[in-house]
Amino acid sequence: MNEATTKGLKSFAAVDRFLAEVQGDARRPGYVLLGDEAYLQQRARRGVLTSLLPPEMREFSLHDLDLAETTIFDALDLAQTPSLMAPFQVLFLRNVKTLYGRGQKKDEFAALDAYFRHANPAALLIFVADHLSLPQDLRRMDMTDKERAEKIRETLGDACGVVELQRVSEEDAMAWIERTGESKGVRFLHDAAHELVDSLGAEMLAIESEVEKLVLYASAYGKQEVAVADVEEMVSAAKQRSLYELTDAISQKDAPRALALLHGLLNASEGGEDAAIGHVFTLAKTYRQMLVLNENRVTDQRAMWQVLWPGFRVAPFAADQLIAQARRYRDRGELRRGLRWIAKADVELRSSPPDKRLVLERLVLRLVGRERVQGVEA
Repeated sequence: MNEATTKGLKSFAAVDRFLAEVQGDARRPGYVLLGDEAYLQQRARRGVLTSLLPPEMREFSLHDLDLAETTIFDALDLAQTPSLMAPFQVLFLRNVKTLYGRGQKKDEFAALDAYFRHANPAALLIFVADHLSLPQDLRRMDMTDKERAEKIRETLGDACGVVELQRVSEEDAMAWIERTGESKGVRFLHDAAHELVDSLGAEMLAIESEVEKLVLYASAYGKQEVAVADVEEMVSAAKQRSLYELTDAISQKDAPRALALLHGLLNASEGGEDAAIGHVFTLAKTYRQMLVLNENRVTDQRAMWQVLWPGFRVAPFAADQLIAQARRYRDRGELRRGLRWIAKADVELRSSPPDKRLVLERLVLRLVGRERVQGVEA
């Protein structure tokens, strides 16, 4: 983990301070990782393991506990009990929300209070409170999450350090990309870093993965720089953006714009018309997402993440756009008919038609409402 990539960047400062404290004499017996920012959680975990637990000792020293399956009493007993095999123990306690569910939980918090009064100096408790979200601007924090955070501070804040894992800002994400590339001998042009962040919505886990791929890509082709064209070529989310723009034009019944976007997609695709089936697959997924959003009357991103299950999620950069598109369909049957037309186009494409471009053009016109097909109406 290269600390130079985050030095001076506000979005990473809380985790950097936490790791510095954990490594020093001021380490507290417990900490709360507050928020669902997955990359910062991972960064905090890696830092703790690197500084406190040698790899050969982790089998005996590292405990990942789920409070939905393990009681807090058992977790505290484990932390308090010295181990001959583990001179130091780290316990990550997940599902912290179970401590704040139904009932008063007086016994649980009494046990926590008793433990922290005489905490084992050879153990570190880390509570992972990822059931709430902290935006980059805390003034925009959801009221329910504010209440949850306040309860955690009231019950654990005196004994534990609270590490706020806020969303990473776009500016800091771009700076991180440029610094990380530099540390690996590859320069990310500013526009390329901007394109990557814009495509992935400052989702740092995804950005970290794509930066690794782009560095390998640049090294393989002897490039010293990563440009916008490289991001568009390698990053799937950047390619998806044009598809979301296409569905936006379709939802607005703008046939000329939709056809122009379709042609742009085909011209930009590596396989040209041979990529048609892939475009139809993505189009079908987008229509299914819109149908779910429409049926659940989703109006904001928070509600969106609740109704779209993992593996069926929307690219972060397109979330608001897709919600707006779904709401344009007053008649839900239109989305269902669209899915039937997409399925019909998929069958046509797999039947080796003489002109795949024509199949896609006809599909777009049907989705826009310019062409009706017998036997496909609801």
